[in-house]
Formats: sequence, C-alpha cells, structure tokens
Amino acid sequence: MRKTFITVSLVVGLALLAGLLTSGSPALESPGTIRLTTRAVKQQFVDRVPRGRGAGDVLVKRILLYNKGIRPRAIGHGDVICTYTTRHARQCDATYTLPKGKIVVTGSYTFGQFHELAVVGGTGLYDNVRGTVTVTLLRRNPERDVLVFRLIV
Repeated sequence: MRKTFITVSLVVGLALLAGLLTSGSPALESPGTIRLTTRAVKQQFVDRVPRGRGAGDVLVKRILLYNKGIRPRAIGHGDVICTYTTRHARQCDATYTLPKGKIVVTGSYTFGQFHELAVVGGTGLYDNVRGTVTVTLLRRNPERDVLVFRLIV
C-alpha cells in the first residue's frame, strides 16, 4: 500500500513539474482579442449517399485571412473541415495560420450566419491558448466572414 502511494505521488509530482516546464508561450501574457476578416478561395463539398446534404457529408474550405489595419494583402490562411451530422448541423475543425503561429478551433453549429467555436490550442505565439472564436457571415458569394478570437493563456 505504501509503495503504491509513493509511486502515485512521484508520478503526480513529475506531471506537475512537466506542466510547469511546458507552459504556454511567454510572448502572450494576457487575454487578447484578434479581429480578422476572411474570404473563401476554395470550397469542396463531398456528397455521400443518399444524394443531398445529410449526415456524413463533408465540406472542405480554404480561406484567406485579412487584417486591413496591418496590410491590404492576406496575413494568413485557414483550413476548415466540417462533417455534417444532420441536414443542417455540422461538426467543424479549423486551423488558422497567422504570421506568428497557428490557432486551432473545433465545435459544432447549426446556423452558418453566426456561430461560436472553442479555441483548443495553437503553436508559436498561440502555444497553449484557449478561448473562443465567433464567426459572423458578411456575404455568401464569395463567402466572407468576420472572425473574433477571444484568447486566454
């Protein structure tokens, strides 16, 4: 019994130490908001049987990311993959590549005009971030959205 307690204590201690050594990016020290606009440049819909939108169908999108306050050209891109769970509901995963790292989001939604997804991590400056991204549709063709990331460290 005592050996088990010592072993468990040692493992927990090592896990806590590893957590301290692998903390988030030191460059991002406080909560922050990033506001970007997007433009879809490529979109592919994979329709599975039966014909028409339904469970199992997949939507793959490539988008360009803009921040007109920084420069008029795209500052990054995003890759979005959504799997339909019903005719209108979908489960999506996306990676947004920015100049100083990547932000990864996931979640489900029903209405494409306005939805919120969870930020589950990132790389570079965004290493170990959490938070949400709110997506608001501006225009359908070509598709343009506003993304508002609310990040915490």
